[in-house]
Formats: sequence, C-alpha cells, structure tokens
Amino acid sequence: MEESRVIHEITPLMGKDFLYIADRRKKEFTYPIHNHSVFELNFVEHAAGVRRIVGDSNEVIDEYDMVLITSPDLEHVWEQNGCASEDIREVTVQFHLDLSDDGFLSRNPFFTLRKMLLEARKGLAFPLDAIMRVYSLIDTLSTIKDGFYAVSQFMTILYELSKSQGARTLASSSFAKVGVESDSRRVLKVKNYIAKNYMDEIRLATLADIAGMSPSAFSRFFKLHTGRNLSEYIIDMRLGYASRMLVDTSKSISEICFNSGFNNLSNFNRIFKKKKKCSPSEFRENYHKTRIIV
Repeated sequence: MEESRVIHEITPLMGKDFLYIADRRKKEFTYPIHNHSVFELNFVEHAAGVRRIVGDSNEVIDEYDMVLITSPDLEHVWEQNGCASEDIREVTVQFHLDLSDDGFLSRNPFFTLRKMLLEARKGLAFPLDAIMRVYSLIDTLSTIKDGFYAVSQFMTILYELSKSQGARTLASSSFAKVGVESDSRRVLKVKNYIAKNYMDEIRLATLADIAGMSPSAFSRFFKLHTGRNLSEYIIDMRLGYASRMLVDTSKSISEICFNSGFNNLSNFNRIFKKKKKCSPSEFRENYHKTRIIV
C-alpha cells in the first residue's frame, strides 16, 4: 500500500458546529498540501506571487484570491512561491451543508447556491469583481460574536458569490473524481462513453453514432454544448487521469502515458507540458516535494 503524501486535515469543526472561521495575518504560507471532509471558502489578500494548487490546477495568484472547495478528496495548497508581501491576510471558513437531493438546499430559493456548491467539488475560483462584491462581508465575518448572525452573514456571502458571473472551475473532472454532467442527454451519453473508454482509441464516428448524428453535425453540436472541441475535451480528460496517477501511484511515466489513452510517449510529454506548463516528472516532483504528513 502506497503512503499518502496528502494530509487529510482534522478540522476544529465538531459534531453540531456549522462554521469554523480562521482570520489571520502572516508573512508566508507554510502549510503543506492537504484535503479535508468539510467544505472550505478561502480568501487571500496582499499575496501576489503565491502559487495556488487545487487538484491538477496550478496557478500564480494576484493581489486577491478567493476559492471554494466542496470535495473531501480534492488536494489543495497555497505556496509562498514568489510572494514578497510582508502583510498577507488569509480568511478561511470551513463549514457543513447538505447537498442531497432532498436536503434544505434543494428548495427553490437556493438553486444557484446549490449549483455553485456542486461545481466547487472541482474547486471554484472567483473573479475580482465577485470578490469585491463580498469583501466587506468576509472582512468583518470573524468579528461577529453571535453564531446565528455569523452564519447568516456567511450564507449571504455564498449566495452573492453564486450570483456572480465568471467563476472558474479549477481541477479537471477526471482528476477530482467528479462525475460528468451536462444539460444535454446526448452530450451526457457521449461524455459517459469517453469516461469509460478514455484509455482506448476513441473514434468520432462512434461518438456521433451514440448521439444519433452525423460526424460533422455532432462535432458542431458538442462544441456548442461544452465550449470545447471534441479532441480538446478528450485530451483534457486523459490528462486529468494521468495527473491523478502521477500523484497517487508510483507507475512510470511511460505506463501512465499508455494507461491514460496516449499511444506515444513523446506526444504525451509534449501535450502535458503545453497544458500544465511542466513535464509529467516535474508535475509529480512538484506535488510531492516538501510535503509533510502531520
């Protein structure tokens, strides 16, 4: 059994608690990569140059950053990288919410909120205008002594974020182990087929046949519904599975290449580097180095 290199964080949130709020100022990020069973909204300011890793997403952040994560399996970390700020502020809110189909959030007034929380299983980064919209609320959240009012203000933050435009999912579905979803039954059938057969050759004619369309019509239809070319979608899914294997297994790069559906090692290395800005071996090394189990 391989040892885990990712912390499963034991949070201070106990049985009947709803919120854990940590509002702190610091000069550097030192906490290693981790995951945890509770949901988390993390806000960082004055931290331009910090590297944020969420699943297989790796980005350098600007002055302000806000990310929502609702998956117990999704690894994440904010690393010091090139940040030179002497006054970093980080507000972390951990919480529980029921996302079941018959739970409180399944009621009509909470539609956009529940939708956002489900999307955040892959990690969700918010644009600057959305952050500014809730800035005064997140800024004062830790000062509220009354638990009910703190929860009320936090739910307002989440609701305002759920109405904002431009939030981006970070990790790929395949890396985050999130099931495929679609607003089209035809596209969903195709996505499910790709998810089950990503390691094999996938022909356009086969997918078009599943959708009951001609290949050219299906290609246009798929891009209209997903915003991506079919080939791009398949490559991104394969890269997500490859990235997950790089983190979770000790398989060789060559094994991972062929197990994730690429039939040419040099082609795999080239595509991986283009998409992830590093080689597969660098991705594995970056994920594992200086990670400490606590």
